[in-house]
Amino acid sequence: MVRNVAGILPELEDEDYYLLSGVEQGMRFSEWVQREKLPKFSDLTEEEVDYRLKRCLKRGLIEKKTIQYEGYTLQFEGYDALALRALVQRETITEFGSPLGVGKESDVYEVKSYKPHALKYHREGYTNFREVHKERDYASENEHVSWMYTARKAAEREFDILEALYPDVSVPQPIDQNRHAIVMEKMDGVELSRTKLEADQVLGVLDLLLEEIATAYANGYVHADMSEYNVFVNEAGVTIFDWPQAVPTDHENAAEFLRRDLRNIVGYFRRKYPQHVPDELESDDVADSVEADSFETVGEFIA
Repeated sequence: MVRNVAGILPELEDEDYYLLSGVEQGMRFSEWVQREKLPKFSDLTEEEVDYRLKRCLKRGLIEKKTIQYEGYTLQFEGYDALALRALVQRETITEFGSPLGVGKESDVYEVKSYKPHALKYHREGYTNFREVHKERDYASENEHVSWMYTARKAAEREFDILEALYPDVSVPQPIDQNRHAIVMEKMDGVELSRTKLEADQVLGVLDLLLEEIATAYANGYVHADMSEYNVFVNEAGVTIFDWPQAVPTDHENAAEFLRRDLRNIVGYFRRKYPQHVPDELESDDVADSVEADSFETVGEFIA
């Protein structure tokens, strides 16, 4: 788990951020930034660079390597600090709260401004960059790509998709985005995987979820990673989250991804509530109706 840097932000000075930004700029060209280039990238003097390097190394914001040359690279904590500072300066965030969820590809924290929000840091590529890069087409083969670039592109992509879908589709309202961080509406409710529905709720919740998938498709996107782990359920309905891997409906594999999403969801309900989900409800039939823009309710498949 990457360390929460909110507590050290008050210790950092403007020049520390200049140094971090300089390392960030240099990482556009290589993973390790030569020490000699940092004065130019950070707009600091040689002496100031040395002093700021020590401060940032001490706080675990950057890492040093000396092989063919003395080089520096951002740790995720340093990237977090840059994004968080930008969001604080915009007054998107005024308070930093406790963790809401920690996963392989993201960390989510509660934050506040005029009301509670959720801050999501994308972590794609940090521990297994090569595999993530193969799966997600964020850059050409000849372009230098780092975990930092991959995480930022994932955040930008997810923010753009949320903006395109909200409010027609029940997704978290997007608030702001900087680098690899997104601020969004804090979701109320319980993750579907941890929800125990009453008998008379099962088909109703499934119907709501299939309707949201259909509406997203009508608005141009397939989630492409649907499961019981990225749906929240509350008294008002359902909310679908985690959209960085979504594909537009004109993607060559959109139909395949739609059918996989529907198989995952219908299959989950059938496994957990076998006595309440009829055999007549087939995910491929639902997919056909979604693609034809004719989905109405679960009832049409089990009448």
